[in-house]
Amino acid sequence: MPRLPTRSLLSAGFAALTLLRLAPAQQPPPANPNGPLPDIRELMRQVVEHQRQLEKVRENYTFDSVQTVEDIDASGNVTKTETEEYNDFFVNGHIIERMVKKNGRLLSGGEEQKETGRVTKLIEKAQGTPPDQPLEGQEVSVSRLLDIMDVRNPRRQIFRGRPTILFDFVGRKDAKTHGIIEDASKKLKGTIWIDEADREVAHLEVSFDSNFRIAGGLFASVQKGSNFQFDQAPVESAAASGLWLPTGGQANMTARLLLVKNLRQRVTERDFGFEHFGVETQQSKDAKTVAPAKP
Repeated sequence: MPRLPTRSLLSAGFAALTLLRLAPAQQPPPANPNGPLPDIRELMRQVVEHQRQLEKVRENYTFDSVQTVEDIDASGNVTKTETEEYNDFFVNGHIIERMVKKNGRLLSGGEEQKETGRVTKLIEKAQGTPPDQPLEGQEVSVSRLLDIMDVRNPRRQIFRGRPTILFDFVGRKDAKTHGIIEDASKKLKGTIWIDEADREVAHLEVSFDSNFRIAGGLFASVQKGSNFQFDQAPVESAAASGLWLPTGGQANMTARLLLVKNLRQRVTERDFGFEHFGVETQQSKDAKTVAPAKP
């Protein structure tokens, strides 16, 4: 059964908020729970600049991820489950995923060879692609995204034991847009949590508040209510003070494909096994993210 483009949508949503080129920002001030809230545009510039500063540090880390795709029927019952396990690492600021297992089974010789070829080409492409540009697809700057979105209700909240600044956003239906990511942004609403001390995205929740038609609906139509979330956490390691890495995400998507087929899927990703490696040190397993607790 074909899959919805949930991972690419999740990645695009996060990349649009945090991984694109902006003018350098000043060093963020210390967290002050009683101080005035920062300007949202300046806050997001600081998030992006901090992410750029940490890109070289991330190159020294690898981690594992498990992606689970569940097909859901109209009654909400799971009819099929598939899993893929990856080893993830960074090249020139870009995340690279190498599949190691499918449905709990190690790849066969032929599958391993094919995967090696795919990853080799992706690494070569990453080496020649600036960190602030996507390996594939389109991009949208934070400033452009904030032009498309209405930002509402900035506030503070303790999230997983840390002070955060969060705000809601909703796409402006009258915004002039170009390209699939900008077009999709008009259909989104959500909330983003920014760690106040580290200026990192701690949590992101986004949903479609109306149907989003791809190719006019001839290819697919993502249904209203489809949603995804994304989590990051700080790494507990003496070698990586202030480094944040992903801990997982989930997408719940409902779509109609080629005007005839309804598809409901839940995609869950769990990231773990963070390891630090370097030229002068052996690979160690001293790095771990703070275990996420419910907010």
